[in-house]
Amino acid sequence: MNNLVIIPILIPLIAATLLLLIPKKIKLQKVISVISLTLTTIASIVLVHVVYTEGIQTLEVGSWRPPFGIVLVADMFASLLVLTGVIVSFTCVLFAFRSIGKDRENFYYYAFTQFLIAGVMGAFLTGDLFNLFVFFEVFLMASYVLIVIGGTKVQLRESLKYVLVNVISSALFVIALAYLYGLVGTLNMADVSNKIAQAGQQDILTVVAILFLVVFGLKGGIFPLYFWLPGSYQAPPYAVTALFGALLTKVGIYAIYRTFSLIFYHEPQITHQIIAVLAGITILIGAIGAIAYWDVKKILIYNIVTAVGVIIYGVAIATETGYAGGIYYLVHDMVIKGALFLLAGAMFTITGTDNIKKMGGLIKRHPLLGWMFFAACLALAGIPPLSGFVGKVLLVQGGLETGHYMFVGVMLLSSLLVLYSVMKIFMNCFFREEVLTAEEEKGSTKGLIYPSVVLIAISAFLGLGAEFIYPYIYEAAETLMDPSIYIQAVLKE
Repeated sequence: MNNLVIIPILIPLIAATLLLLIPKKIKLQKVISVISLTLTTIASIVLVHVVYTEGIQTLEVGSWRPPFGIVLVADMFASLLVLTGVIVSFTCVLFAFRSIGKDRENFYYYAFTQFLIAGVMGAFLTGDLFNLFVFFEVFLMASYVLIVIGGTKVQLRESLKYVLVNVISSALFVIALAYLYGLVGTLNMADVSNKIAQAGQQDILTVVAILFLVVFGLKGGIFPLYFWLPGSYQAPPYAVTALFGALLTKVGIYAIYRTFSLIFYHEPQITHQIIAVLAGITILIGAIGAIAYWDVKKILIYNIVTAVGVIIYGVAIATETGYAGGIYYLVHDMVIKGALFLLAGAMFTITGTDNIKKMGGLIKRHPLLGWMFFAACLALAGIPPLSGFVGKVLLVQGGLETGHYMFVGVMLLSSLLVLYSVMKIFMNCFFREEVLTAEEEKGSTKGLIYPSVVLIAISAFLGLGAEFIYPYIYEAAETLMDPSIYIQAVLKE
């Protein structure tokens, strides 16, 4: 039992409570936010190291043994996502210091960001499905506030849609939990897995599995359940969209990986085949959406949809190579989506628009911004040696090993479409004829680019330092491939 497992949840939760008490002291709020995220980052690095050297760490809250008590579980998969999530959140908060504005700061922006981070960390680390639902609600409540503060017309309209979709999804989540509990008598994930493995996955459990796929697919943005995502992510400012794009859909993907590798893996010819088909269509729909628009934010949002399809295909392959590729691509995508949205936010600050046709010539006065965006584009499309390449190679290898040739073709085609969509932004916004003179620019990029530089440096490290990262990724994939490792660590059987 290790108390370290709860630290990444506890620190942001305490920080959020403190921030609620000092709504008008903005400078102090920023200091507390930085301290909180620094400590959480350090705790997450230590957690990854401890899990790597000593194996899966668990914490039985209140010393109640599972499956009766609440248990937090840090395996390598969850630990890597906790570390990546907190680093991306840190950069988004640093970006917000210079861009979010006093109106939002006075309405508890930093407090609800900390609540959102605590909820996401809890979702990654919980060992039972009911608390997964609870942590989902924690970060969703925070996201409702973050999407609506600012009070613009489009925010209010899109927040209504966002809240309605998530309320329906939460209701379905509760129904799925009730069915599962009624069938196996427990919601502890290790115990559920154990009981289904012993009794066999009956038809009714396969139906429950599909219901869970609908719930997590709605939150993750899988076709055809992604319909709410483009509008809802378009509405808030870039500091919030970057946080949402890098973290929120990834929690839904994490839940799909966890449940369909640990619990519902007995009928792959039904469940995993459905996931495979949905992954392929999601990739194509995202790529087509990205090339159709001339709006920077919309293009990046549709690229989130494409990435969701690529990542969940690792579940459909269900081999160690497939899981490793999916996890590598998931970590890469959290980092690079954060970087791209923050860079696009800097472009918006300069020009006051997201319309590509109203921008041009930015490279002359903002070369660092331009070349950082270029590097992020290459990483997103999977150009070697940047981070996107490694995950895609593993997924292609896994796809070829299992005979999924059509998926491999779809993924390679989508890489070209993704590259076209982001290079359209780069070439038109940075290299076309200059649209704004220095005097006509709407704002300064001072302090806005360095958070993205940190993320792009991490992306480069994920690509160039793949030999260093591989053992961590493969340890995570090994646990997904062999559920008994997770079950033994939690139930101590």
